[in-house]
Amino acid sequence: MRLLFLTPQFPYPPHKGTTLRNYNVIAGLAQRHTIDLLSFTEDSESLQPTPLDQLCRRIATVKLPTRGTSRRALDTLLSTWPDMGLRLWSPEFRQQLAAWLRDGVYDVIQVEGLELARYVLNSDKGRLRHESQGRIVFDDHNAEYLLQKRIAAAEIAARGWNAGAVYSSIQWRKLRRFERQVCQQADRVVCVSEADARAVQQLDPALRPAVIPNGVDTEFYQREAATPFELPRGDFGPRGDFGPPHTLIFTGTMDFRPNVDAMLWFAREVLPLAKRDVPDVHLYIVGQRPHARLEALRTDPAITITGAVEDTRPYTSAADVYVVPLRMGGGTRLKLLEALALQTPIVSTTLGAEGFGVTSGQELLLADDAVAFARAIVELLADRDRAQALGTAGRAFAVEHYDWRRIVPKFEEVYGALA
Repeated sequence: MRLLFLTPQFPYPPHKGTTLRNYNVIAGLAQRHTIDLLSFTEDSESLQPTPLDQLCRRIATVKLPTRGTSRRALDTLLSTWPDMGLRLWSPEFRQQLAAWLRDGVYDVIQVEGLELARYVLNSDKGRLRHESQGRIVFDDHNAEYLLQKRIAAAEIAARGWNAGAVYSSIQWRKLRRFERQVCQQADRVVCVSEADARAVQQLDPALRPAVIPNGVDTEFYQREAATPFELPRGDFGPRGDFGPPHTLIFTGTMDFRPNVDAMLWFAREVLPLAKRDVPDVHLYIVGQRPHARLEALRTDPAITITGAVEDTRPYTSAADVYVVPLRMGGGTRLKLLEALALQTPIVSTTLGAEGFGVTSGQELLLADDAVAFARAIVELLADRDRAQALGTAGRAFAVEHYDWRRIVPKFEEVYGALA
């Protein structure tokens, strides 16, 4: 089949959620199909050769558009489009897409995320442009309206009606209308979890999304592939430990609101409770673009904020416990799959593990309030045999259910049903 992928970020290197999903899906499908890729990049002029050059028949990139803060504020108040419908709008991208559609026939046009839906949405007629000669598969990475609704509720509960709460309250209502229209007109909708599929069906009970979860490269994410190194605090011991004797880790893009909220809540509510029983416990926050709200945490000697790192595997595999204290968000967290594959014991909120078929006490521990979360951490730090058993079971679970080699064929099933 001839497939056209539209992606919001250039899917290489595959270092976070969207790029990880897009790269691994493309890499798997390229073994049996012809793929063209149209994507955004921060600087298309300096794009270096990547493995995608061998995987795709042709690639075109367009520089990311920019919108100032004042423009976004006006759009939030005045535009009928949600922010996600405006964020990546580019005449250059539209022109390139139109040229490719005139140039050839595609069996499937795969739209990776709601930000790109306007390029195949005919706003004048209120339907998708089927004259593009390809069936449209909309890969809905999150139930976006639900994500913003949850963020709004969490912001109001934590800090009242601040600017973030107002923004998300406006956005989720716009997103609900926009996401419904896109899902109704796509030839097939794909969701990453059963929870997201249910949320999409709430937009229109007639919708029947296919559930294709996120996956993990279990060969890349294994302890044997993680090269030990020395961190700023402490040295590696005989079994690869770093820093203080008891180490916690969180990884993610650290200007993403759910991640910022998670770390602020954890540092203020959970970590002090854990330190009562384990005084030398230390938290590593690993990820690019730490938000200004996290700066206050740098004064705590029990917390290290690393910023961007080339490879998170050595951090995660060497930690005693991986924490996922998310209180807002949607979709599924690839970070959790990576920690499972690396056999690192995990403590997560129920929301943090949403969308995966994990069982608390079997592959990880779940806790939803500060006391229970701290207690679970202390239990795993005290009982290393139990922690190791969770890690072993977690990797087996990831290999059996979430290896990309098991995930990618599910897209082919969707394509086959459209033929």
